[in-house]
Amino acid sequence: MLSSQELVWLLAAVAKGDRAAFERLYAATRAKLYGVVLRILRRHDLADEVMQETYVKIWSSAGRFDPALSSPITWMVAIARNRAIDQVRKKTEVSIDEDPAVLEIAAESPDPLAKREMTEELRRLLACMGRLDEERRRLVLFAYYDGWSREQLAAKFDKPVNTVKTWLRRALIEIRECLGS
Repeated sequence: MLSSQELVWLLAAVAKGDRAAFERLYAATRAKLYGVVLRILRRHDLADEVMQETYVKIWSSAGRFDPALSSPITWMVAIARNRAIDQVRKKTEVSIDEDPAVLEIAAESPDPLAKREMTEELRRLLACMGRLDEERRRLVLFAYYDGWSREQLAAKFDKPVNTVKTWLRRALIEIRECLGS
């Protein structure tokens, strides 16, 4: 993966319509974004569709990227994640709840993130996640790893939506504090 500064430069070039810069940006980020999207959707066909929409959005919105607000990869992951969550909420033709066989298909395919070596940052994040109590850890994973809505989490944990939001906020504060130390 390219450095954050290189990605900022590529996004600036993409904002000016530079196709070569867009190709480099795509080559440098597609594995990470695909991993995020596939983890949420668990279907390659839908993930491919969402990836196309994601990069169209990146192409058209590159001029609005502000490096003072976030890193380029964080900005692009947010676009990909939001597109994937939108797709899940559309209630696609085969719902995971309605057809459990879909989960078996997803389980047979290798996890794209498992192929990559764990970075030090990921190790630190996992250590911080391990400090959370089991219920909060599951809540955070369902919300940010699996893309569940606050309403879905509330139903799963049998708690009001506002309680779920509070738990998530507190868990994220704990994680941030742990990462900061």
